[in-house]
Amino acid sequence: MAFSKFLDPKNDYLFKRLFGTEKNKDILIHFINSVLHLEGEDAIQDVTYLQTDLNPEYAYKKQSMVDVLCRDIKGTQFIIEMQVAKFSGFEERAQFYAAKAYINQMDVGEKYQDLKEVIFIAITDYVMFPDKTTWKSDHVTLDKKTFENNLKAFSFTFIELPKFTKTLDELSTIEEKWVYFFKHAHETLDKDLTTLLGDDVVLKKAFDESTKYSMSEREWNSYEAALKHERDARAIEDYKIQQAEEKGLKQGLERGMEKGIAKGMEKGIAKGMEKGIAKGMEKGIAKGMEKGKSEGEKAAKIEIARGMLQDKLPILAIVKYTGLTEDEIKAIVL
Repeated sequence: MAFSKFLDPKNDYLFKRLFGTEKNKDILIHFINSVLHLEGEDAIQDVTYLQTDLNPEYAYKKQSMVDVLCRDIKGTQFIIEMQVAKFSGFEERAQFYAAKAYINQMDVGEKYQDLKEVIFIAITDYVMFPDKTTWKSDHVTLDKKTFENNLKAFSFTFIELPKFTKTLDELSTIEEKWVYFFKHAHETLDKDLTTLLGDDVVLKKAFDESTKYSMSEREWNSYEAALKHERDARAIEDYKIQQAEEKGLKQGLERGMEKGIAKGMEKGIAKGMEKGIAKGMEKGIAKGMEKGKSEGEKAAKIEIARGMLQDKLPILAIVKYTGLTEDEIKAIVL
């Protein structure tokens, strides 16, 4: 089985070596022009590397280092980021980076209209937007009704490597070859280079700079240290995901039980009330009928007693006949 001599450009050290150093400036320019489809007068001719620590005073509280930060001759700034391990909140961090780069342009006495655009380009080795099917997405600020791009301070381009599935023979653009480079360089064999590179000398240089043989011992040690750091970061992220899934499952079960108990109690109470109301009504009706019957019988006895009193019969005889008391009989009004 043949092995590739090329290293993984997603490695943090190698990525910065390829795109963040003066000797490889042409590689960075070629990549940006290809990804943003800049041609003719719009194409970048030269860049100046800028300090990647966007806020030294803030760094002790939150990481504020970007992989590559540069400016072209028009003043437009470019942030290039490689994100290997899944990072919660990376979208927000991208906007934070862009905003800091934008603000940092302002020196004392300068005007707001002098601020230049900031373009953020990120390559991720994980899926950022599950609902999007395409491997590349470009984000700008648009008017909701007219879709006009009046606010041009920021734009964001995300390349999601897991979504890129084209094979070597299917590559048709330089942009696709760059994405293939990031995803498959460490698996590419020498025999595939002719098909992949064609006559592109800059992309060939990117491959040449991605071998152990192009590195000093110190650079190789830095590459391996970055590789270890990435493995640790992935392991930590996998552990966090596992913990989150377990926590979610536990919370789901607890919530389900709580909801089930509450619903059961609610149903039980409702059924109990229904049963209680029915029983109460049944008992009330029976009691009412019993009371009505009693009151009816007494009323009948009173009417009988009233007739007997009119006939001048003795009270004791009336008591004996009707069952009423003497007081009840005496209270009858003739």
